[in-house]
Parts: sequence; C-alpha cells; structure tokens
Amino acid sequence: MATIDISMNDTAEESIRKKPDWLKVTLPTGKPYARMKELLSGLELNTVCESAACPNRGECWSRSTATFMILGNICTRSCGFCNVITGKPTELDLDEPRRVADAVARLNLKYAVITSVNRDELADGGAGVWAETINQIRQTSPQTRVEVLIPDFCSNWDALQTVIDARPDVLNHNVETVPRLYLPVRPQGKFSRSLELLARCKAAGLTTKSGLMLGLGETLDEVRQVMRELKKVNCDLVTLGQYMQPTEKHLPVHEWVRPEIFAQLQEEGMAMGFKNVFSGPLVRSSYHAEEIYNF
Repeated sequence: MATIDISMNDTAEESIRKKPDWLKVTLPTGKPYARMKELLSGLELNTVCESAACPNRGECWSRSTATFMILGNICTRSCGFCNVITGKPTELDLDEPRRVADAVARLNLKYAVITSVNRDELADGGAGVWAETINQIRQTSPQTRVEVLIPDFCSNWDALQTVIDARPDVLNHNVETVPRLYLPVRPQGKFSRSLELLARCKAAGLTTKSGLMLGLGETLDEVRQVMRELKKVNCDLVTLGQYMQPTEKHLPVHEWVRPEIFAQLQEEGMAMGFKNVFSGPLVRSSYHAEEIYNF
C-alpha cells in the first residue's frame, strides 16, 4: 500500500514551532471552572475537553459547558491527530447515560453536546448506550436540545438507526480531513462511509453537521471540494478549525492557517448554501455549538 509522506524539513519545523498570537487561549480559572471539574469528577464522567486536550476547555468550563464523552475513555481506533487513549476498552458502563443526564440537569444546560470514543469491538458500536443517553436527557431535561457527535459504526446502519430513532436535535459526524490524507490522519475511517452516514441521517429528517481540521497538509481547493461533497449530501452545518498537535507522537502541524483564510472559507461555505458555517482557528466541532445551531 502506498504511503503519504507527511514529514517536514528543518526549515518547515522551525517555522511552526511557535504558535501564532491568534491561537493564544485563556488559562482555566474561576469558580464555574472549579465547579465543573468537581461535578465531572464526582459523577465519574469523561469529557472530550480533557481527553482530547481541547484548547477551549478553560473558556467552555468557565461558561459551565462541556462536551461529555461516553462509552469510556479508551478508543479502539488510532487516528493520527487525536489525544484520546488507543487500546482495548474496559467493560461497558450501563449507568453512564443516567449520570450524563444528571450532569446536564445539574448544570441546567439548554444545549448539551455528547461525543464518544469508537467501540468497534461491540456488536452495535455502542449505539444502544448512545440512544439511552439521549433518552435519559430527554426524561430529566425535556427542554434541553441534544447534539451528538457520533462515530461511523463501521457501516452498521442498523446501529446508526438506533441513534437516529432517539431523535437528537443535531447529528454531527466529522469527516475530519480531505480524502488524500485519510491514511495518516484517520486510518480506520473512510470518507465515502462518512458521507453515506450523513446522507442517511439527513434522509431521516435530522439536522446534520460535519467538520474538518486545517493545517495537516491539505490544499484550499481540497477543502472546498470536501465542502461541496458535504453539500451534495445536504449537510446543514459545517465547522472548520486549526489542527494543533497534542503531543510529539501525533501528526505534525504543516501550516498555521491565518484567520482571514478561515473567514474566506466561511464566506464561500455560506455561498454554497449551508445553513451555517463556523470557521476559525480555535473552532472545534462542539465549540459554541448552540450558536451554530441557531441559524
């Protein structure tokens, strides 16, 4: 199998060693942040904020918002960009949906975002726990809108239907990058499979959402082509953000994409007909999710 060379020479490495000013973030602080940390620890819940080393954790936790990560904190996949632990997951925690719903209620969230690790070793990929989490939130916080950021379930469309039947307000599944870079970035993923998942969810009447990271070596034309492919499957919402290397073991950053390029892509995306495009260096798929939903 042919491989893709994503290495950089010394000059390129030197040019991106220091993050630009527009990627500076506020350090975690304040009572709301401390309250969030205490609540999550007390309920033994995981968040993508911590597990994926999100740069926006300080801001979001200080606003009493978080993206809950269900199905444990060990992922069966080995994506080159992701800081979540890869390995053999532990047993399934069937009480987790109740605890997530409890956290949503305690925080009085009007908009909750849930994501998960991949659990490819499970027959349904964890779809049953996904559905139960949505249902538990509906029971305890009926006014809360629920956005889910789901895996691809390895084309198990019956498993996907289980999640669809729970009727989340937004169904998010990230394509993550351009097809040419899938081998190093998302080796167990398939661009065509992700598009089919989004198409099926849209056909079922859900609001759909997807996102990409920039700065991994893609070209702007490739990004535009992915956006056009997302529009073909009637994806409603799109997020574009800067990739930041979590550790030295992860894929390197090839480019710090300037804010004006993100602004340009947002304008082009809106012209393509998406209901909303949220594009910026610090944008992540769940960052200010309620704002992008209120198109």
